[in-house]
Amino acid sequence: MSQDGTSTDETTYRAGFACLVGRPNAGKSTLTNALVGDKVAITSSKPQTTRHTIRGIVSRPGSQLILVDTPGLHKPRTLLGERLNDLVRETLLEVDVIGFCLPADQRIGPGDSYIAAELVELQRAKRVPVVAIATKSDRVDRQRLAEHLIAVDQLGDWAAIVPCSAVAGDQVEEVLALLSERLPPAPAPLYPEDVLTDEPAETMIAELVREAALEGVRDELPHSLAVVVEEMVPRADRPDADPMTDVRVNVFVERPSQKAIIIGRGGSRLREVGTTAREGIERVLGHRVYLDLHVKVAKDWQRDAKQLQRLGF
Repeated sequence: MSQDGTSTDETTYRAGFACLVGRPNAGKSTLTNALVGDKVAITSSKPQTTRHTIRGIVSRPGSQLILVDTPGLHKPRTLLGERLNDLVRETLLEVDVIGFCLPADQRIGPGDSYIAAELVELQRAKRVPVVAIATKSDRVDRQRLAEHLIAVDQLGDWAAIVPCSAVAGDQVEEVLALLSERLPPAPAPLYPEDVLTDEPAETMIAELVREAALEGVRDELPHSLAVVVEEMVPRADRPDADPMTDVRVNVFVERPSQKAIIIGRGGSRLREVGTTAREGIERVLGHRVYLDLHVKVAKDWQRDAKQLQRLGF
């Protein structure tokens, strides 16, 4: 019997979808990567990093959990922000269990209360179980963590509450167990058990470039940065034992001043971005890559419906 009173017959195979929600920079992507055991969602110290729903697939002998990582719910200031929020709400209607991430090193705020109210309504309407996850537990002492857990409990009637640290690896397996035991019974896995994500290579490459470009830049830049993979072509005349792929990527910003930030003095920063991203891309593709990066200005693209569509939003 689980904490919310549902039956959890350990002999029943379970498979389904889980969604991690929370305000921006609540640790959702880092927790996704920790649960899967590999880098399937980009992480950054800047808020609102995630733009796409990245599915991480966690296969165990008795279950398969497909994690859908979403942008953080936030008060939108642009058309892009509105579309990101719509994406989260659509996802919530389609999953079997929700993990509500509330970072332990931050006080419960209006953003958390707003999300909690939406989740409580969803529980009433669709009876989707919600597990409250106190992320970043390694950043606070035991007394502060206890206070945080009490505050989380007062936000709603959750199926379970669990503290964890994805970075330190604390209680990650407990989070996985709490989510997995609330999945529906299934006759077999939904995906092959050796697959970690169903995202196309182009999407993962674009995200890796975004992550590299976001590190060490001004706070406003993450909201103004979009990446499009224009071309992926196997290099001709390469031996089968040592293939290479030519990857052409455009990085879009909204203003010339932002373009200068990404490129850096004499192109130094863009070279760093390329080196970091290429290493990640080569891990994804499993062979050498020639990465051709270009930075372009698409003025006010976050507020332009036609440009949003062209950039994949």
